[in-house]
Amino acid sequence: MINGIQGYPNYGLYNSPMGNDPLKNNTSGLRSDQVEGSGECQTCKNRKYQDGSNENVSFKAAAHISPEAAAGAVRAHEGEHVANAYTKAAQDNGKVVRASVSIHTSVCPECGRTYVSGGVTNTAIKYTDEKNPYVKNLKAQQAETLKGQFVDYAA
Repeated sequence: MINGIQGYPNYGLYNSPMGNDPLKNNTSGLRSDQVEGSGECQTCKNRKYQDGSNENVSFKAAAHISPEAAAGAVRAHEGEHVANAYTKAAQDNGKVVRASVSIHTSVCPECGRTYVSGGVTNTAIKYTDEKNPYVKNLKAQQAETLKGQFVDYAA
């Protein structure tokens, strides 16, 4: 531990056992990439983001985003997926019953900076359209379970 915060003995910068000590030979307290003045290490400069879905959203082609801007860009991108789900549901007489977004973070092995490494959007749409084959099949299954439940034995 280096420069732990008083009252939190395990809080501080982590010295990597792999020899990537960001403060080695550095008395300024800054990361090695900050001492050099570049602002980003080589790994962060070369990091690119690309969407892997089949939807029409941003980042279809790999693009660089700075670590400072990655959180906002990934949140906006995942928001596009949520908006697409609502659009699809409205067009096909459906209803979005669940939409969740998970934002993932990682730590750069070179400079130790925490950055947003990507995101995942999960949506569930319930369709009530009679033309949809899944809805037809569901209704047929429900009809089978209801047959014979309301028999009037007195008649």
